Amino acid sequence: MKLFYVNIRVRFLSLVAFLAASVMLGQQSKLEIFKLEDVSLEKGPFRNAMLVDLEYILELNPDKLLAPFLREAGLDPKEESYPNWENSGLDGHIGGHYITALSLMYASTGNREVLQRLEYMLSELKRAQDAYGTGYIGGVPNSKELWLEIESGQLDPGSFNLNDRWVPLYNIHKTYAGLLDAYQHTGSELAREMLIEYTDWMIGITANLTDEQIQSLLISEHGGLNEVFAEVAAITGEDKYLDLAYSFSHQIVLDSLKQEKDNLNGMHANTQIPKVIGFETIAGISGDEEYHNAARFFWETVVNNRTVAIGGNSVREHFHPTTDFSSMINSVQGPETCNTYNMLKLSKQLFQAEGLERYIDYYEQGLYNHILSSQHPEKGGFVYFTPMRPGHYRVYSQPETSFWCCVGSGLENHGKYNELIYAHSEDDLYVNLFIPSTLNWEETGLSLTQKTSFPEEEATSFLIKAENPTELNLKIRYPRWIAAGELKIEVNGKPVKVDQAPGSYVAINRKWSDGDRVDVELPMHITSEKLPDGSDYKALKYGPIVLAAKTGDQDMDGLFADDSRGGHIAAGEIIPLSEMPYFLSDKTEDIERLVKKVPGKTLTFSASEVLYPSEFKELEFIPFYTLHDSRYVIYLPLETTKGIEKIHRELEQKEDEEKRLAAMTLDRVNPGEQQPEADHFIESENSNIGVNRDRHWRDAEGWFSYRMVDNEKQAQKLRITYFGGDNERNFKILVNNEVIAEESFHGLEGNKFFEKNYTLPANLVKNSNGVFEIKFEAHSGSRTAGIYDVRLLKD
Repeated sequence: MKLFYVNIRVRFLSLVAFLAASVMLGQQSKLEIFKLEDVSLEKGPFRNAMLVDLEYILELNPDKLLAPFLREAGLDPKEESYPNWENSGLDGHIGGHYITALSLMYASTGNREVLQRLEYMLSELKRAQDAYGTGYIGGVPNSKELWLEIESGQLDPGSFNLNDRWVPLYNIHKTYAGLLDAYQHTGSELAREMLIEYTDWMIGITANLTDEQIQSLLISEHGGLNEVFAEVAAITGEDKYLDLAYSFSHQIVLDSLKQEKDNLNGMHANTQIPKVIGFETIAGISGDEEYHNAARFFWETVVNNRTVAIGGNSVREHFHPTTDFSSMINSVQGPETCNTYNMLKLSKQLFQAEGLERYIDYYEQGLYNHILSSQHPEKGGFVYFTPMRPGHYRVYSQPETSFWCCVGSGLENHGKYNELIYAHSEDDLYVNLFIPSTLNWEETGLSLTQKTSFPEEEATSFLIKAENPTELNLKIRYPRWIAAGELKIEVNGKPVKVDQAPGSYVAINRKWSDGDRVDVELPMHITSEKLPDGSDYKALKYGPIVLAAKTGDQDMDGLFADDSRGGHIAAGEIIPLSEMPYFLSDKTEDIERLVKKVPGKTLTFSASEVLYPSEFKELEFIPFYTLHDSRYVIYLPLETTKGIEKIHRELEQKEDEEKRLAAMTLDRVNPGEQQPEADHFIESENSNIGVNRDRHWRDAEGWFSYRMVDNEKQAQKLRITYFGGDNERNFKILVNNEVIAEESFHGLEGNKFFEKNYTLPANLVKNSNGVFEIKFEAHSGSRTAGIYDVRLLKD
């Protein structure tokens, strides 16, 4: 055991220790989640989404997904790899997601073709594992060389790379997770065997590394490796795997969470969330109270302070300041689907540990308004970014072109809608979500069918079938979106007294018999929700359902993505905010009272009394999860008649400037941000990243470079954003190995950001083939300045 962790570990191998851990986490017994095969979805939007996902899954070619694994094992692939992220450095990551998606879909549907796909994927991966010969399974390019470097202690980690590979630990986590899910959801002993052998390989790779070296590895995005290793410990009962899980828990992140410090500003959001899922997994297995409290604090600060109405968080994949959500409104790269995918996983874990309704409240918010909305309802494409910017749109993947992270998690999302509708302890049955479904609780001989058209219908009912009368505590969720005193419940036509407050569960304890019926009224109301920073933007909700309005379908460039590196970003025209509608009212807290249902239309609302200007009066607000193939508005600025003219002028002036700059920009990099750098093929030596005044930067004692594109050869200059306080920074800027500028900064520009333009030599542009390598190289003994923005401009 590594001494670093001896004093923070709690052994878990005895039943007594497990029960003690449960009490320590504030409960007598951990809640259990039903197996997916025990809960079947009935007709409704979630079942439809599952079936559309099934078609997408079956459209993918397993041999293309397997190609990177076979190649790295020295075997001949049967097909070429898929394009996009799958053949440009993150090779194989979708294959891991695919195994999970097949496992979930088979457990949820029993589809035999899905099972055959899963068995084929596992058999081919086993062939690759055996050929590789060490237990490793992965498609990371040049795997053998990489892992030998790691094993020998040659470590060069960066936030988005490790030893010059694109986040290889993150990549292989997807395969680990796929094997784990195949075992847990389908009982595959082959997957279990491969998973344990693969985990033993990691123990061998890191055996000679110090604690400090392993922690340095974790600087690089690594998914939820600590979660998987903890689950392997639970599966095998062997301590060495729990040791590994603790070793792969990122202490810098963990320590601040233990102290209840929110240091998340500027951090890459989906790098952090899987780490925390791992903390909670370790806590659930070992009873480590500090890990549990850290996970709970993280959830609280993200959900309460960093989450918008749809349940998503982050801009351009990063956590921004809790006090300033302006970038959420301005950027076209809004909440990332992977973030919500992982926040729902964490919410499920915390609900199991604590049994509190608040975790289900958030889970429902993210499920309806982000996850369900993130798949095209006919074509099945998946969404990466969901812009909150008024008037923008989303991009959907295609099965032959698009292999982003949110395609991987998207394949999984829509096959497990049945996972948390119900939960149970020994004597309690929790009803969490109002989704048409049938539960078969085999151990009790009881089944329960939920019939509802919620949210189109503000009610649900439950029909019970029981082999024998069964005493049971039925706990029906009292959502916090229902007003106090409005929840109504009847059992066999007789009212049940409801004393509980919203945000709790109503317990009905009785002996249940075959044919018993429970009816629940779920009254919903229009409410409005501000951005978390309190700024004057509001979104409309009906009960838990976020409402949105279509604003047009013009210039939705790349609505269905191609295989380009940035194809997941909606790159069509950015409509000025000044041309979008406002909520206009001098009684700004009462706008929801002026929103009315449209007669004869289901879940359709008019806000004509508060919409400004007049051309938007006829907009209709509908559930966001039903809105596709269109530009839209969710959050609208809230203004009084007195302030609207001034705001309008300021917005127009600012947006005119932004529009001119956007028209000049041929390509752009945001240094220090993961995906923009990856999309521009970042290379570096002795380079660092950070955040200053909520803006990301990169500098270097050595050098770093990006590849920028101008296919039409219109480029005339580079515009670089710096910070005036940088001092003693001596460096040069090269374009295609030609020095175009020498710089020496001495902090003379003051405490502010500023831009400099650099003219590109005409011959350099002419001979460029439309590709420019932009390199920042420090002089010996110095550093480059912090680089905050790089733009390739035409006139």
